[in-house]
Amino acid sequence: MKPLGRHVLAEIYGCDFEMLNDANKVEKVMVNAALEAGAEIREVAFHKFSPQGVSGVVVISESHLAIHTWPELGYAAVDVFTCGDKVDPWDACNFLTGEFHAKHLTAKEMKRGILPDILPQEAVNI
Repeated sequence: MKPLGRHVLAEIYGCDFEMLNDANKVEKVMVNAALEAGAEIREVAFHKFSPQGVSGVVVISESHLAIHTWPELGYAAVDVFTCGDKVDPWDACNFLTGEFHAKHLTAKEMKRGILPDILPQEAVNI
């Protein structure tokens, strides 16, 4: 059975401190990553921590992109979850890696929503 979605969990290392510590820049890069992947943006929410770090989410029609940054470590934890065939989560991850001037990307893809061909209605309502 074809999965409902693809979920990429990315570890992005060696990033620029100033970039990862600027909520406006991180938000812009995340929004552009969603657009680069062909997603339709619905909502955006980002928060700047003190003394450093940014967390945020871009809600897309096809699911979401989320990020948590540790600028002092040059590290960003990113997840990109997309449903359907229109949006490729790897396009977003690769875009982010370039924009954050990362030296290294480690990522894994999980298939989400792999359901049996015949699923009893009771199982859907659990």
